[in-house]
Amino acid sequence: MNFLAHAYLSFDKPKVLLGNFIGDFVRGNLEEQFDKQIIIGILLHREIDRFTDRHPLVKEAQGILRPIFYKYSAVITDMFFDYFLSKNWEDYDHRSIEDFTAQVYDIIDTHKAILPHKFLHPYKFMKKENWLVSYGTMEGIQRAFTGISYRTTFDSKLEKAPVYLKKYHETFENYFKQFFPELVSFSRNKLDELLNKNGYL
Repeated sequence: MNFLAHAYLSFDKPKVLLGNFIGDFVRGNLEEQFDKQIIIGILLHREIDRFTDRHPLVKEAQGILRPIFYKYSAVITDMFFDYFLSKNWEDYDHRSIEDFTAQVYDIIDTHKAILPHKFLHPYKFMKKENWLVSYGTMEGIQRAFTGISYRTTFDSKLEKAPVYLKKYHETFENYFKQFFPELVSFSRNKLDELLNKNGYL
């Protein structure tokens, strides 16, 4: 999953959110770098990615894209799912997405001093362009894919991904709506397990 889903799946626990958000940007001995609840968020991030990558519905969705985008099909489905989460936000949370994302940015801004520099560079643009909200518009998702395509080593064709989002919009939305409740349930149970294991429950 992508940034918005990882934020949502932190279930309003600020330090878990920090870890969940930076999960792709950290390496090495976590205990030497972060406190326990941030580590729990990082571990949760990895569990979410593992569950997502192995899920049959996600693999089916990726199968539509793989003949065109090859290894990048996983990146694309992650971003498509953030698009549908943002677009259908009111189905999943009582707050407006604007209020939710403002809280996310506030939490990150408060803890910038302890976050990886590799994360803070893209975060600057994330906040400025409000990626978490703009993911839910076709213009925003196009801008995101175009930006990533500039940074890939090979010809990823990622800037063309929104063409397939439009073409198979209903199909991908159905995949998301079937998969996401399962992911929420898995993530909530996994977070409780990690919190309990570390003495927080």
